[in-house]
Amino acid sequence: MSPKNIQYRKAKSTAFKSIVILLSFLCTIPLIGILYYIVRKGIKAINWQFLVQLPKPVGETGGGIANALTGSIALVLVAAVIAIPVGILAGIYLSENKDRKLAYWTRLSADILQGVPSIVTGIVAYFWIVKPMKGFSSFSGSIALAVMMLPIVVRTTEETLLLIPHSLKEAALALGVPYHRTILKVIVPCGLSGILSGVLLSVARIAGETAPLLFTAFGNPYMNLNIFKPMQSLPLMIYNYAISPYDQWHNMAWGAAMILLIWILSLNILTKLITKRWRVQL
Repeated sequence: MSPKNIQYRKAKSTAFKSIVILLSFLCTIPLIGILYYIVRKGIKAINWQFLVQLPKPVGETGGGIANALTGSIALVLVAAVIAIPVGILAGIYLSENKDRKLAYWTRLSADILQGVPSIVTGIVAYFWIVKPMKGFSSFSGSIALAVMMLPIVVRTTEETLLLIPHSLKEAALALGVPYHRTILKVIVPCGLSGILSGVLLSVARIAGETAPLLFTAFGNPYMNLNIFKPMQSLPLMIYNYAISPYDQWHNMAWGAAMILLIWILSLNILTKLITKRWRVQL
């Protein structure tokens, strides 16, 4: 190959690499802009009273988001209790029975469910749970969020367990370990980091959802710990306060948005760290 061709190929490679780097940087600009704007608007409203006090009536200064923080945690916890065991068990079944018809349809259902718009999930939860119970409740909101969590946990668990070497299972069975103990004591612990990363990813996915809660949890200006009554949450509070005509509520909405952003970013960063560790182990 002539020196001229070598220089041409090097120049073309450098130009392509520069374009890739530029486009990668451009992809981060919207995220940086959103983070900067929310932090600039929300940092003014955040203090200790903002986190521990209840909202105050219109016209009074101060107030906080204690009820929304508590409600969001309760909604996510109940949803996790419902979705995580079912999702992990379904993922184990799919990884152990890859070629069965039931596994095929379960996998297809999970993929379709993952693409269903959140507002559709909220409407279905309203007709299936809220109307029969004759009232809005945190429980119905948690079920709607659990439905959204489920496909992520199922598919992540399946993909994680499929990466576990088959020889581990064969060795355990060869030693006389029962099948169920092989799965629970050998296979699942080996993929625990990957399963946990999927769980955290699903929690981050539902933590900022508003549409399903408009039809289910509905919101509550007071502190409520009864899951069978309406309950406030950060996304609902942000939505209601952002569309209000009051400047004080707008400031509280920005502060709540920053708290929610910190929560979701922390979950995503933790998921990345766990995934990185899982990949190193495998």
